[in-house]
Amino acid sequence: MFDAFLVVLPVFGVIGLGYVARLARYVTDRMGDGLSEYVNDIAIPFLIFQTLSSARIPEAQPWGYWLSYFAGVAVVWSLAMWIAGRFFSYGHLPRVVAGFAAGQANTVLVGIPLILKAFGKAGEVPLFLLIAIHLPITMTAATVLAEGGQVRPMAILSRLARHPILIAMALGAAARLVHLPVAEMGPVKSVLDMVAASAVPCALLSMGIAMRRYGLQAGIALPSIVTALKIVLHPLIVYVLAAKLFAIDPVWAGVATLFAACPCGINAYLFAHKYKEAADFAATAIALSTAASVVTVTLWIWYLAPSG
Repeated sequence: MFDAFLVVLPVFGVIGLGYVARLARYVTDRMGDGLSEYVNDIAIPFLIFQTLSSARIPEAQPWGYWLSYFAGVAVVWSLAMWIAGRFFSYGHLPRVVAGFAAGQANTVLVGIPLILKAFGKAGEVPLFLLIAIHLPITMTAATVLAEGGQVRPMAILSRLARHPILIAMALGAAARLVHLPVAEMGPVKSVLDMVAASAVPCALLSMGIAMRRYGLQAGIALPSIVTALKIVLHPLIVYVLAAKLFAIDPVWAGVATLFAACPCGINAYLFAHKYKEAADFAATAIALSTAASVVTVTLWIWYLAPSG
């Protein structure tokens, strides 16, 4: 258990550093926004391109891996929407926000640093293969639900096609397919290495600043329920399906489980802010689930024992 805690400690320690720095007014929200923008638009895309352009991808599509994860997403998303409407009288759009918060993991700011710390290089391919479809599926589902099916498919595709992370994935996959070792070319490799290395610490600092900014603005009843769905039920479903039903490789099952155990993604807040509905709920769910995930993630790493 202590070894598992040592894996988690640096990750959440840097998040805590960002939180304390903002609490002490040593940094501003503007700095956090800038860091987050840098991470999402530059650092993480560089890291993904570097990995995918030289990765050895399995020839057979890992359907059991993907199905294990997204079956869990469907369950917790549906439950969150039902609970928000049935017991909290949320309207249509706030229910969509609740479902999105329960089903969409904080992959960039928490998931990538945490999983790479826990599994090292062995976790890179399964991690980025899941990220490759995680954002398109969850964003598309949330948008279609919010628009009541009226949104045009081309509008969704246009938004996704401009996303820096998806562009990096496409370029990395293309470089690998044509056997172009861009990531291994002298100065290019040095640039990629330096920028990619900055992704993890910058993402964690940004998350800490954001947690202080959002706080607990909407009470804790529904955010607590959504937190439980996200960091307790979701990883449990994924683990049972991946490790027991589909019996996939232990590292891949572990990556999927930790991915599911990540707290509510910041996209839920951005989505709510865009539609001007339940932004306070989304912010509270993000803060609460991030704090609580320190315990649940430690327990999962201890149970999965990737280093053992």
